[in-house]
Amino acid sequence: MRDGMNGFWRSPLGSGRRRLNWRWVGLAIALCISLLAVGRMGLTQQPTHVSVLIQALEGTQWASLIQEFEAQNPDIKLDVIEGPNATNLVEDLYTSSFLLGDSPYDLVYMDIVWVPKFAAAGWLMDLSDRAAQSDLSDFLTTDIDGGRYRDGLYRIPLRSDAGMLYYRTDILEQLGAQPPDTFDELLEISRAAKQSGLADWGYVWQGRQYEGLAAMFVEILEGFGAFWVNPETREVGLDSPGAIAAAEFLKRTIDEGISPPGVTTYQENEALRLFQSGNTVFMRSWPYAWALSNTEDSVIRGKFGIKPMVHAPGYNSGACQGGWGFGISQTSRHPDEAWRVIEFFTSIDAQRQFILESSYVPTRRSLFTDPAIVEKFSHYPALLPVLDATVLRPPIGQYAQASDILQRYLSAAITGRSSPEAAMQAAAVETRRLLGR
Repeated sequence: MRDGMNGFWRSPLGSGRRRLNWRWVGLAIALCISLLAVGRMGLTQQPTHVSVLIQALEGTQWASLIQEFEAQNPDIKLDVIEGPNATNLVEDLYTSSFLLGDSPYDLVYMDIVWVPKFAAAGWLMDLSDRAAQSDLSDFLTTDIDGGRYRDGLYRIPLRSDAGMLYYRTDILEQLGAQPPDTFDELLEISRAAKQSGLADWGYVWQGRQYEGLAAMFVEILEGFGAFWVNPETREVGLDSPGAIAAAEFLKRTIDEGISPPGVTTYQENEALRLFQSGNTVFMRSWPYAWALSNTEDSVIRGKFGIKPMVHAPGYNSGACQGGWGFGISQTSRHPDEAWRVIEFFTSIDAQRQFILESSYVPTRRSLFTDPAIVEKFSHYPALLPVLDATVLRPPIGQYAQASDILQRYLSAAITGRSSPEAAMQAAAVETRRLLGR
């Protein structure tokens, strides 16, 4: 039979076979389309990986939070890269990754003093448009301020820190003394405790040439009404009468035997060990020392208290603001997912869980009186007045260099290699040169 349309012969069998072939072709095409659609769905359902570098020790403390976050956000996988426990080495690793131009880290977990350097270099995203002011108001003010650089917000705080004065309640009770408010009162009580044989030393602090020396000194500066660098005007105050008096006070504690001669080599651990031995009345340290001094085998368990740092009459107490928080790398390919990690980790519920498991200090004001936290850490309400009196180390892009200058000259002053006045004047001159003033 001739096909009237195309001129080809066809038979009924041939016609049926052609219809059968086209039916199979149609089914095959439909199947391919379905498989491609399923494949695309499978690809879109793969979680987005968000990476962050963190000290190895703290990384282990995040385990339960990571598990809970990923359960609530199955489309995101948080990759924690464990780095060294030394914070300066972690900073170096972040810096190296940024200098390479394409950092592998989406989140930047950073010490508060890294913010100016990282932000000034353009390595961080400005989070101002992401953070709601209503939520920021629950955070400690200086903790949020420590995440700002110029007009931007580059860090949301997870855990806080502040320097404070530890004192032996039992020794003060035996002396009939109240906790000191001024530098002179601290010296007077220290002398009385030594003369009475109640303690070998009066006051221990961090005197080694390292960042802890600079952190401690901003508190003494504040207590004498002085300052280091004004970030707005970039004015340097290290050679002011108050700054020189601050250095002289530290040298005086050594010269008068209030502090041991070896205090110029002390970091936090050395000062803590001496305080834990029961042989000193006062110690400048951070909140973590509370739990370590209250263990069941501690000779000073239940025999000490905490308060804001002492100050000169007419001036304010100062506590160096420390702590860690999150930023987002400028080169991150997943800023929205990284922000969701920040929102979760810094939320009230997640912070509460983190604090209860780690004994760190919260950054949200409401958590200092949270019933679950206070039940486990009864001293946390007493931390709030200390954190309300915090001062920042200068939020300037050249902070690392400025800190190195201060450390070198202050160390010279307290070890007797230079007079406090000459050391502070030299530190001021070099800092002004650094800042182009």
